[in-house]
Amino acid sequence: MDPEIRERVESLLPAPMAKAQELGGGSIGASWRAELVSGESYFIKHYVEGPAGLVGAEEAGLSWLAETESLPTARAVASLDEDAILILEWIEGAKPRSDAAERLGRGLARLHAFGAPEFGFSEDNFIGSLPQANTPCEHWPDFYAYRRIEPLVRRGMDSGKIPRGLAHEASRMLGRFGGLCGPSEPPARLHGDLWSGNAMIGPEGEFVLIDPAVYGGHREIDMAMMRLFGGFSERTFDAYLNDFPLAEEAEDRVAFYQLYPLLVHVNLFGGSYVDAFAKALKIYH
Repeated sequence: MDPEIRERVESLLPAPMAKAQELGGGSIGASWRAELVSGESYFIKHYVEGPAGLVGAEEAGLSWLAETESLPTARAVASLDEDAILILEWIEGAKPRSDAAERLGRGLARLHAFGAPEFGFSEDNFIGSLPQANTPCEHWPDFYAYRRIEPLVRRGMDSGKIPRGLAHEASRMLGRFGGLCGPSEPPARLHGDLWSGNAMIGPEGEFVLIDPAVYGGHREIDMAMMRLFGGFSERTFDAYLNDFPLAEEAEDRVAFYQLYPLLVHVNLFGGSYVDAFAKALKIYH
């Protein structure tokens, strides 16, 4: 850890560091396990290449999820937004409980049912390193079309990652979202980036939520993303549906609600995700 960064981190901790073990970091930053002379451990993130405001957005998102008391959620201890430093409690991994999958499903049902004030969030935030607009809309189809799909289609076309023809095809479809989004539901409180890497097993053997991209939205989008990249047991989905059933036609909309996470990956990585997005889009034409 750079001495200057170490000094800033230690100013936020309850005791000096005994050592800092560097961990595998993402593409926009570095991370460490900081062990203090007092014996406590903390998880340190430094978003060296991250966009301004990322630390504050992550901290706010974790707090918004935790206030529901529906699922264990990583806890932010301190932050320096101007230095892109976030300090979180250290989550010691353990063997999963035999009912961990079911507890995740039931907890997610409670999180969604807790609800949100509106379709949107009190401030814009990020999904990965991409900006995520959260200005509220009265109706979910408008929010999904013009706060989620349209900005990333435009961004992908401008960067050359999405062919112009495919971008125009997606844009022409936005006006049909009223008939594609499914039955009207009140806003659910969403994690927003719920793939398997953002739900880790904690010390009690239960799933702990990390790295959210929160907003109020249709709950099927969280569920669709969980199916996109695998990693979640069918027991999780069964437990969720037992407590909070989805509309009958929800299975027909899985690929529709995967359009957004696919667009995120198109903009971050390009490549095969462009074809995956085009294939999902074609289902609803």
